[in-house]
Amino acid sequence: MSSDPRLSKIVQSLPPSGIRKFFDLANEMKGEVISLSIGEPDFVTPWHIREKGILSLEKGKTHYSPNQGYIELRETITEYLDRKFDLKYDPRKEVVVTVGGSEAIDAAVRAIVDPGDEVIIPEPCFVAYKACVILAGAVPVPLPCNASDGFKPDPDKLRRIITEKTKLVILGYPTNPTGTTLSREDLKPIAGIIADKDLLVLSDELYAELIYDETEHFSISKFEGMRERTIVINGLSKAFAMTGWRIGFAVGPESLIAAINRIHQYVIMSSPTTAQYAAIEALKNGDESVEAMRTEYDTRRKILLEALSSCGLECIEPKGAFYAFPSIKSTGMTSEDFCEKFLLSKKVAIVPGTAFGDAGEGHVRISYAASSDSIIEAMHRLGDFCAEVTRR
Repeated sequence: MSSDPRLSKIVQSLPPSGIRKFFDLANEMKGEVISLSIGEPDFVTPWHIREKGILSLEKGKTHYSPNQGYIELRETITEYLDRKFDLKYDPRKEVVVTVGGSEAIDAAVRAIVDPGDEVIIPEPCFVAYKACVILAGAVPVPLPCNASDGFKPDPDKLRRIITEKTKLVILGYPTNPTGTTLSREDLKPIAGIIADKDLLVLSDELYAELIYDETEHFSISKFEGMRERTIVINGLSKAFAMTGWRIGFAVGPESLIAAINRIHQYVIMSSPTTAQYAAIEALKNGDESVEAMRTEYDTRRKILLEALSSCGLECIEPKGAFYAFPSIKSTGMTSEDFCEKFLLSKKVAIVPGTAFGDAGEGHVRISYAASSDSIIEAMHRLGDFCAEVTRR
């Protein structure tokens, strides 16, 4: 962003998204480019969900909803969370429907922190976390996670970086960009530290439906003493292929949800009415569609991992979401250089690991939310590229 004294210094300090940079570069190139850069399902929203949205329009349901979202949707959300993850919330007091999970994250951070407060964020992580913290006037404190630990946060390192200014810990699992999941055993010591230090948690569980190899999703809010200090974020964009509908939600203790809704009602007012009716159908009757898409993602995941191995690139097996985060250290290139040269020479867009924090250096993110044919062709090109740079 160009310097302009009329603009906020905070906004000017934010770098452009590293994901969008390579997506935009790919769009500007001539010829067919394979993009494995954006984390968007290539599936169209299932018809039975679209049909309910269309029906709501035909019935003239085009007005504002209540700020927190229609009560029928909030009831459906709590029933879904109870059925799927054994999470129990009051639909009237402990749920707010937002414009995607991203608004829920932003509003939750702003509802909690004051200027100067510190927020701990395990990295590599979703690009919006750090930006939301900075925009709220707080200080993001990275907790670097390493491939040698499966990109899981080290409880001892977590304890060491907590100060009297620490107020919030952001956990996003399954993780964008690494596909890492945290089991109950992984989360238990982290929960103990957070409770002991009297901190709050924002648990981004957007990819909770997209897990593989009989891995089970476990929410940190289920530990004793954690429910009252945890805001759980979820939404329909990824698992239900509803990115364009922009429906997310936050659940948590009444006081925290009320604070989020206060921001939401001034800045957004309410989520899209048509999308809320579609979301009701998705959460009530979408299990079969979700399972079909998850099965296909798993097939693509296996294709990608086998191809990466053939290319000589080490990769921690992702157990969730739809991303792989292979190491490219063997090439001697930085993440940024690798992605730029790969795009220019082979016309395949992937994302440098540094887009997700300094801990991502030496890695790249590859999305397998694309067709198997696209992934196979992209991996052929990756194999050629790796062979070429190794010979130099």
